[in-house]
Amino acid sequence: MTLMKFEPIREMESLHERFGRMFENFPFLSSNFTENFSPRIDISETDDKIVIESEISGLKKEDLKITLQDNIITIEGEKKKESEDKGKTYIRNERIFGSFKRCFTLPTEVDNEKVDASFENGMLKIELTKKEPVPIKTKEIKIK
Repeated sequence: MTLMKFEPIREMESLHERFGRMFENFPFLSSNFTENFSPRIDISETDDKIVIESEISGLKKEDLKITLQDNIITIEGEKKKESEDKGKTYIRNERIFGSFKRCFTLPTEVDNEKVDASFENGMLKIELTKKEPVPIKTKEIKIK
């Protein structure tokens, strides 16, 4: 039997993503109920790396903060609205601004010292090197 680690954060992320997709199908509702900017994120895996990519246009790299703690990566930042023009009347206003914070539990242990991040032309790319798996030791316990 394989033991699976209970990860409540992953379950909450899944629920949040499902609600987000529901509102995406109705853009006229999404602007009223979800005023938060939340960039889309892709997470992929190779034999030795985990790669996180995200389109975050309208930000500078100074507006982003990435942290890694206990195998949870957090990406946060703020997409600021440019200056408001007082005499301007919008015909259509679809862009969303605001702060965001996305947290992901990584599927495998990574080396905290071997993380590379780059941000170019609105694309954030984070490469995390996987740790070598430590074999699980089984110990037989004698019954007294």
